[in-house]
Amino acid sequence: MGVIMDSPVLLLNVTPAESAPFEHLVDGDEAVIGRSTRCHVTVADRFMSRRHARLFKVGDDWQVEDLGSRNGTFVNGRPVEGATAVGVGDVITLSASLVKIARPVDRERAPGAASEAPSTDHMLRPAVELLRRSETPPGDDASFGRYASRLALINEVHKAMARSVSVEELLELILDHVFAQLGPHRAEVFMRCDGGGYACMARRMAPHTDLGSLESESLFAEVVDKSMAALVTDARADRRFADAASLVSAGVRSLLAAPLVAPPGALGLIVLGSNAAVRQFTEEDLELLVTLASVAAMRIHNLALTEEAAERRRLERELTIARRLQVDLIPQRLPEVAGYRLWGATRPSRGVSGDYYQLVERSGGDEVVLALADVSGKGIAAALLTGYLEAVSSVPIEDGLAPHEILNRISPKLHQRTPANRFATMFLGVISPSAPIFRFASAGHAPACLVRLSGEVEWLGATGIPLGLLPSADYRPGEATIEDGDTLVVYSDGYTEAEGRDGEEFGQHRLAEVCREHRRCRPEALAEAVDRALEGFAAGRPFADDRTIVVVRREG
Repeated sequence: MGVIMDSPVLLLNVTPAESAPFEHLVDGDEAVIGRSTRCHVTVADRFMSRRHARLFKVGDDWQVEDLGSRNGTFVNGRPVEGATAVGVGDVITLSASLVKIARPVDRERAPGAASEAPSTDHMLRPAVELLRRSETPPGDDASFGRYASRLALINEVHKAMARSVSVEELLELILDHVFAQLGPHRAEVFMRCDGGGYACMARRMAPHTDLGSLESESLFAEVVDKSMAALVTDARADRRFADAASLVSAGVRSLLAAPLVAPPGALGLIVLGSNAAVRQFTEEDLELLVTLASVAAMRIHNLALTEEAAERRRLERELTIARRLQVDLIPQRLPEVAGYRLWGATRPSRGVSGDYYQLVERSGGDEVVLALADVSGKGIAAALLTGYLEAVSSVPIEDGLAPHEILNRISPKLHQRTPANRFATMFLGVISPSAPIFRFASAGHAPACLVRLSGEVEWLGATGIPLGLLPSADYRPGEATIEDGDTLVVYSDGYTEAEGRDGEEFGQHRLAEVCREHRRCRPEALAEAVDRALEGFAAGRPFADDRTIVVVRREG
């Protein structure tokens, strides 16, 4: 905290985020600071609240309070909670703008003199503000020479990074230049981990130094979480790091830290440490480190985007292959069955589907087996399981087993070869051109809809549990009579569980109503009517599950 003022008049040195610095003399008892033109002190900073903070006098002392701003108010890097006393030398941070309390008497004694430079004993600055300052050439010749030298360094770093380098090579390059320019005893780069915490990605130590690691939760909280740059000239005396025993015990006297800020947010930080005498590092050093950190962060972000794009292309290639393999499972031509019209289609929700259907002739054409399966999950994993399910079911189908016997055969194999959270539902039926009896079995599948010519609806429900849930399962046989003019609709639950805008499911009753209304249509026309009704119900909401439908109509 700064010293108590000996004058009732308050002089503010204001450094806005988006305009030139200026001074403001407060000769009343309060001053409201914000971006509104109605405030006593109007600051050009679009991230500042309209009425951000208020300075007010209590007796002969001044205090500051936050006025419910979005980004908070800080005094010397500490958040303001309630009324907080301020004095000469204190720096108030509001968004990316700074307000320093100056000494009016100094201004009177030296009219036109430049305002005091901010104290570097306890400096915590928004990284964006320091980056902006580092881009502005100084006025005096000596400072301009140093500015030109560092600009050449940054240009050299940019050129080096124009080459194709990995993140590891990039960080090593940055540390090379940091050691050459700033001469720390130790430098480390920490990056956020996906699961939380930080990992040291690169480190460098000067010869013969015994300085310990610069890892510190207090430092991470100040620099990364707030996207603030820190200059600490004496860690033992800095109030912000009073709890950072790890830094003090490591022998750190002074340090610089700059966040690696990219569009998604702070990725981590670069921290430099020294155990030399107080004030080895300067604010000018901090500006250079912030610039280098900004360059590194953008490069790391761009490398990540490049890797993501490459991974996305790889996945797209794999999806194309998986889709091609799955298309091969779908019947390219449906069998012709005397007295029946058949139709089938599948519509994946994610490029590849967890559904599949078959219409397979057997017994020399005397029977056609209808199979429709719905594997748990979506995407490539589900598609692979559908391929396995088709393979293990093909032999018992060709052997002429009844539907319930086929399910009894394949369920234990699925349980044995797949994880506990993987299973499938399946509807199996046998169509016989010479008889109206339809034999079926259902492993936990959605009930098939049998619409009579009269409009009556029957549901052919499950005759056992889903495939692969238990080591063994006993599936019961089912039978139904399909007469002339009757229509059987077998589908996956991607139809009935599709949701509308209000979250309500399409449901069996809506499906049955569409099927009843179009029961005299050709099977493909009925399937198209179901799709139109479903799309109208969803009203543009994307479908979360795969949809497969098979329509069988007996025509005598």
